[in-house]
This record gives sequence, C-alpha cells and structure tokens, in this order.
Amino acid sequence: MYIVNVEGAIFHGDKWLIIERSLKEEHAGGTLSFVGGKVEENEPSSEILERTVQREIGEEVGIEIKDQMKYVCSSSFISDDGCRVLNIVFLCEYRSGTPYSKSTDEVENVYWMSTEEILDHPNSPIWLKEYLVKANKLREEHYST
Repeated sequence: MYIVNVEGAIFHGDKWLIIERSLKEEHAGGTLSFVGGKVEENEPSSEILERTVQREIGEEVGIEIKDQMKYVCSSSFISDDGCRVLNIVFLCEYRSGTPYSKSTDEVENVYWMSTEEILDHPNSPIWLKEYLVKANKLREEHYST
C-alpha cells in the first residue's frame, strides 16, 4: 500500500515558491522542496488531490493559489522511514497572500527563487530538479510570464 503525497509547483512571474524542509521532518529534512503533503483519510470526494494541494499550501505557507492547476508528473519512492510513497506534482499559479513558515515543524524557510537558482542550489535534491524542469516546461507552454 502507498501513502499518497501531492506537491504544488507554485509560480508567480518567473519565480517558484520553494520551502526549506524542517530538520524535524522524517523525510528529506533540510532540503529544498515544493509545498505539499499527504492525502488524509476523509470521506470520498471529488478532486481530492487538488483539494489536498490547496489545503497543504494554506497550512504550510499561508497563501492561496488559483483554482485551476495542471498535472506535471508522478513518481514513487521509499521514504527514509521505509514507507512506499506515490508522489503527484501539480503546476499551480499564485493567487494571493504573503508566504511564510506557518508550520515550523514542516517548513524552516520560504523563498521565491528562479529556475536557475533552484537548479544550482546545493540543497536541491535531484527529484526536485526533475520536477522543476517538467513544471517549468509546462508553465512555458501554457502561461506567459
């Protein structure tokens, strides 16, 4: 069985909203990441993945994104604690609010960074770089900056 995790690749102009994961996090603490989290066990509902992205963004960094989001990619991995995870990334457009580390147990810092800054950053894991390249291509195809 898999844990289902979603991430929002949030863009605003030519910048991406990136978090530095808290060192308290069980998986990949201290690395850069898109905002995201696990799908919770709720009653069945439509658009559960998209609603989870919106909820996690609000809970972790306190901003709003536009309702429409686009699927970027999916992957699976085994977390540091041995759990199987299915990860789904969505391209999200910033709507409003000032991002901050609302959930300090999960988010150490919040940054607006360019694609190049993220790709060159020493704390950017390979999977973030792979997701970013795909998200950036989709953004360039569907949105003007």
